[in-house]
Amino acid sequence: MRSAPRLSFEFFPPKTPEMEAKLWLAVKQLEPLAPHFVSVTYGAGGTTRERTHEIVARIRRETPLEPAAHLTCVGASRQEVDVVALNYWQAGIRHIVALRGDPPVGSGPYRPRGDGYERASDLVAGLARVANFEISVAAYPETHPEATSPTTDLDNLKRKIDAGARRAITQFFFDTEIYLRFVDRARAAGVTVPIVPGLLPIGNFAQVAKFAAACGASVPGWLVAQFEGLDDDARARAAIAVEIAAEQCRRLRGAGIDELHFYTLNRADLVLAICDAIGVRQALPVSGG
Repeated sequence: MRSAPRLSFEFFPPKTPEMEAKLWLAVKQLEPLAPHFVSVTYGAGGTTRERTHEIVARIRRETPLEPAAHLTCVGASRQEVDVVALNYWQAGIRHIVALRGDPPVGSGPYRPRGDGYERASDLVAGLARVANFEISVAAYPETHPEATSPTTDLDNLKRKIDAGARRAITQFFFDTEIYLRFVDRARAAGVTVPIVPGLLPIGNFAQVAKFAAACGASVPGWLVAQFEGLDDDARARAAIAVEIAAEQCRRLRGAGIDELHFYTLNRADLVLAICDAIGVRQALPVSGG
């Protein structure tokens, strides 16, 4: 186990100038932690394709960070996706997070285009043909909501790895044992790549509960109780959020996990506090002035 965990951070494309300023502030605030990579998400139905490209390209140009672009199967033909991937490669982007993706809100269940990549494993194989990308994929410790069973969901993860993915990043979870049992099952199924735990700091409990309901992540009763009655006490909520996530990190580290992926929601404050609580502080030299 490394003396300090290897970190990675996820951001999402902003919709307004104010949100864009918040994003770049978060990027700069987290930069000194020297993450292994930072990823930028892709909106449902491919709605943020251009903004995602602009952000990862700017991170590549203006920071020392290694950017990873999310790419999905939704809303584009195989040829169109391949062109997007090639444009990333030409912009110096070497890491892709390959996902099936979600359809636009209100459009019903996911249906693959006849001329598109059908599933994430097909996208991984396609990206591998475009260029020698480092490819990460998603994993679901509590099973993808659309999977017919945990076994078929794990089979799908295995197909993505066999197609060329080098890393799996999990959906967020709050019960560490759920993640550890999932890793054991994945290893038994022949998945040998790193399975990086995805961690979601609880900045807004109601929002996190909504996210959890959508992705099939469980919210333990003890966690609900921690935030009861704190709607008007932002300081107390933040303190509890930091302690809960820090303890989760400590348990993961104690189990031998040395990579941690944070879903930042474009907020640096909680992530910085969590990292400080587990002893991870500035990793880059401070320039003189």
